[in-house]
Amino acid sequence: MAESGGNHKVPGTPGQDGTTRLRQKWQEWADDHRDYQRCNPFSGSHAVTLRLQREGQEYGHPKKGSKTEQRGKDAHTLVGKEVEELLYIIRRYGEAGPDGNICVTFGRLFDAYVTISNKLVGILLRARKYGLVHFDGEMLWQGRDDRTLIILLE
Repeated sequence: MAESGGNHKVPGTPGQDGTTRLRQKWQEWADDHRDYQRCNPFSGSHAVTLRLQREGQEYGHPKKGSKTEQRGKDAHTLVGKEVEELLYIIRRYGEAGPDGNICVTFGRLFDAYVTISNKLVGILLRARKYGLVHFDGEMLWQGRDDRTLIILLE
């Protein structure tokens, strides 16, 4: 059988057809996934345990560009908005105290906030962490702490 000259391609060479490219893409994905699973502590006995140093910048933070990092950023934004809304409600239902700061009792704030969210205590704790409000005690309980003053520190 005589070969015809010109642009004859040998079967199986890269670019010959889509299956070669598909096989290469699949192999790249498999290699990447294997590397990822080696670092995943939940992937079984073949996982390599990574030891991060507490002093390192990556310790306690999700991998840059990961979905986990994005979810964390989204959650931080949402909590920030909820804190802003809480401060607005305190201004609306509170009264100026002797030192000029706006104060509201936990009971009154709870009654006003219950229709907005069921996370009042958690948002109050976050606002206190950021130095935006002050109240006595570590935790507030409905009924028991209704007379506790919440002071806006702005």
